[in-house]
Amino acid sequence: MFGHGLVRLPKLHTFSNWMVGSFEKSLLPKVLVVPFSYALPIAEFFIGLLVIMGLFTQQSLTAGGFVMIILIFGTAMIENWEALPSQLIHIAFFALLLQFVASNSMALDNVFKK
Repeated sequence: MFGHGLVRLPKLHTFSNWMVGSFEKSLLPKVLVVPFSYALPIAEFFIGLLVIMGLFTQQSLTAGGFVMIILIFGTAMIENWEALPSQLIHIAFFALLLQFVASNSMALDNVFKK
C-alpha cells in the first residue's frame, strides 16, 4: 500500500486520468471515479505508512481491507480479471495481519497504551 501511494502521489493527476480512462466503459459514473482516483493514492500512502509504523494498526488494517474491497469491486466492473488475484492476496494479508494485531509487540501502538 505504501509503495503504491508513494509512486502515485507525485503524478496524481496523471494517475487520475488513467483511472478515469480505464472506467469509461464501465457502469460506474465518472462522478464517482474521479474523486476516488484522487483519494486512492493518498489513502494507500497513509494506510501503508501507519501499518509500517504500527500506529493505529487495527484501524489501518481495517481501512486497508475496505480499500481493497472497493478496488476488487472496481476491477470486476472493468473486467480486469488479471488484477484480481493480486488484490485478493492483498486483502488476505490484511485479514491475516488483523488476526494477529494483538501479537505485534513492536508496534508504536504499544508505546501509547502504556
